[in-house]
Amino acid sequence: MKVLILGIDGYLGWALALRLISRNHEVIGIDNLATRKAVEEIGSDSAFPLPSPEERVKEVKKHLGGNLEFHVGDITNKDFLSDIIKRNKPDVVVHFAEQRSAPYSMRDLDHAKYTLQNNLFGTLNLIYSVKEIDPAIHILKMGTMGEFGTPNFDIPESPFVNAIINGKEDKIFTPRWGGSIYHFSKIFDSYLLAYYNQLYGLTMTDIMQGPVYGTKIPEMTSESLRTRFDFDESYGTVVNRFCVEAILGLPLTPYGKGGQTRGFISLEDSVEALKTLIEHPPKQGEYRVVNQFMEVHSVNEIAEMVKNAGEQLGLQTSIQHVPNPRVEKEEHYYNPEKRILEELGFKPKRNMKDEVKVMIEDLLPYKERLERYKQVIMPKTKWR
Repeated sequence: MKVLILGIDGYLGWALALRLISRNHEVIGIDNLATRKAVEEIGSDSAFPLPSPEERVKEVKKHLGGNLEFHVGDITNKDFLSDIIKRNKPDVVVHFAEQRSAPYSMRDLDHAKYTLQNNLFGTLNLIYSVKEIDPAIHILKMGTMGEFGTPNFDIPESPFVNAIINGKEDKIFTPRWGGSIYHFSKIFDSYLLAYYNQLYGLTMTDIMQGPVYGTKIPEMTSESLRTRFDFDESYGTVVNRFCVEAILGLPLTPYGKGGQTRGFISLEDSVEALKTLIEHPPKQGEYRVVNQFMEVHSVNEIAEMVKNAGEQLGLQTSIQHVPNPRVEKEEHYYNPEKRILEELGFKPKRNMKDEVKVMIEDLLPYKERLERYKQVIMPKTKWR
């Protein structure tokens, strides 16, 4: 298959590109390098040094062979995006090209506006480009389980649910409530996908993915093939951040009570699940929602797992709760459905308890580099 990845330079985008190339798919990538710039803005960097786009392409050809193109450009420029799609005629477009940090979106008005404009305009440009060039192209869009918030009902994979309103039954879009401007941009993405699916019969997969953790996949056979790994308060997901805190001898820092519960997935399982969804598209004209996670844990449970893994490796670790900078429920019901990937034959290969030890071992040689940025780990962005 020919796959166009929007946001190929990112944590997931690069890993997915390597997986698809290793499976003999042809990959074209677009990225405006915005995450590199945003992380530099907040005084941080990737734990693993990142080659330039040109060097990344050379290293892929050297180590993996296969077909890879990397175009530096911005999908909020519709003419640029349409031209790439028209020239390459992909079977599927994977959309990761969004500002992906909740804290970054909550820094101030300018960062909130940037998040909304970048994310929604990019999604609209993609929808209209596909509609105009080839409506048969499968759009596979990365959403987030955070779109749903923490409701007191089981989170389904169906995009619509039955509801009783004024004593009458009706179908409504599965209720959502974001925890940041970033999450609300993702919610509106989903509305756009569902609406244009009904309007034009476009084929969509809307992935609701939980936080991802991990340092590498088997295709990353050299340092030059590594994906980025963030650990700062804005871009570092909780598991990745805790592993770096353990290495630096800092306390692991659950926010508030630490009872926040989410569905998590390893980097390896995420890219394999994405590959599965690419190779098994929905029916033509279908809008498919997939809840993509493998394990459900609270922040406190994760802290204990990382603490135990660190101690097994000789690190002195402790847990210290800090005031929660976010506005969120810290104790709540959480039960999302996980059905579609299992029906497609997907089986997870990693579990968090084992993987955090592998992550710490993988990051330890970079301790000196991590030390240079340890001031960016503690939360500074407050919702109120």
